[in-house]
Amino acid sequence: MRRFHGLAAACTAALLLAACGGDDSKKADSSAKEGFDRNPYPSTYQPYPNDPVLITNATILDGEGNLIEDGSLLLKDGKISAIGSDIKAPDGVETIDASGRWVTPGIIDNHSHLGVYPSPGVSAHGDGNEISAPVTAEVWSEHGVWPQDPGFTRAIAGGITSMQVLPGSANLFGGRGVILKNVPSRTVQGMKFPDAPYTLKMACGENPKRVYGYGAGRFPGGAPYSRMGNVAGYRQAWIKAAEYKRKWDKFADEGGEPPARDLELDTLAGVLNGDILVHMHCYRADEMAQIMDMSKEFGYKVASFHHAVESYKIADKLADYGACSSMWADWWGFKMEAYDGVRENIPLVHKAGACAIVHSDSDVGIQRLNQEAAKAWSDGQKAGIDIPKEVAWTWLSLNPAKSLGIEDRTGSLKPGKMADVVIWSGDPFSVYTKADQVFIDGALMFDRDHPETNPVMDFELGQPGEGDRK
Repeated sequence: MRRFHGLAAACTAALLLAACGGDDSKKADSSAKEGFDRNPYPSTYQPYPNDPVLITNATILDGEGNLIEDGSLLLKDGKISAIGSDIKAPDGVETIDASGRWVTPGIIDNHSHLGVYPSPGVSAHGDGNEISAPVTAEVWSEHGVWPQDPGFTRAIAGGITSMQVLPGSANLFGGRGVILKNVPSRTVQGMKFPDAPYTLKMACGENPKRVYGYGAGRFPGGAPYSRMGNVAGYRQAWIKAAEYKRKWDKFADEGGEPPARDLELDTLAGVLNGDILVHMHCYRADEMAQIMDMSKEFGYKVASFHHAVESYKIADKLADYGACSSMWADWWGFKMEAYDGVRENIPLVHKAGACAIVHSDSDVGIQRLNQEAAKAWSDGQKAGIDIPKEVAWTWLSLNPAKSLGIEDRTGSLKPGKMADVVIWSGDPFSVYTKADQVFIDGALMFDRDHPETNPVMDFELGQPGEGDRK
């Protein structure tokens, strides 16, 4: 099996990318019709070189709610080729005997700040919040992502194969999020999930109040001081975006002189067009209900409410509306809007038929999301909510993929999907279990038994180990 080490692997991929190009004529035609390039920072991601692999004798959770005992999984050409209980190895295919081990889809964390709040966590590295105004929809998190953040390699050791990197929650509109494949790269474009939709980070409640309301006089003319001010700020921005969209729609239909560009309104109009997905930091049930009403007023939809400590109170409403809830297992009570949390939040949301997701919002929590899901699953069991483990795994793979608009390509072990796969040392709902091997698009990106082959970020090279310090 081919193995690649650190940024040497990234350079190998970069050489491959140099020979890859899109159809510039189609791009030019589209840009002319739309008036400007909607994707000026395209993904250059290409899968790392990979060889076919057959994993056998495993307990498989397929990510779609099914469990296969003594199962096999064939990875070929970077895709899931076959899954079942009796797959014969094609000639020349490497076989991994996973007896006693479990296999799952790679974990997708749909709320991360890796790269924009990288390690080491010093103020010079803080690029996640643009607090120059309460509405900063014009900023894009990818323009602050540092690809050499050691947090990426720590996350892959925890089975994370993809993630959404979001701006912080200081603002009503914090800016665009970006979806990344968790691979070493010299540039963020080399990590960008190909053809994934952009997202928009919004925030309600205490954070925008705290950032702007406590700094009286710093942000005159539109800075919120209350939840009333928050909602008024959203609505004012959406009204502007609707008028901006109307002008661009007229230009697309009738031609003539294109409207003047506005980066902030480009993003908001993209939401109204259905091209950009809204992910909203929101704790309280009453606020989530009002946000859902506001989205209907302006004709967009919230893909997922994040943190969502009180989702259990309105789980039926969330199910009817179709929004996911991205939640912690037991992180609550650290501020007033997070006070009314219950440990059964995630299983209660799932029981109501709503989309439940386990997320991290933490450079540490992202390393053990399987354990966070296990805690939520266990708390549900204690409360009499009997959810099979194979169904609970959807909280970590298929549901976050749905919230990001990439479920057709990843999130489950379905033939034709990306071969994003984790081999676990045992039951992944056990605190004693670790990721043994992690594949991304069929390439072995982490191997616990061969640490010398695992990615190392340039920032860490040359750092003294414990035995080297004098």
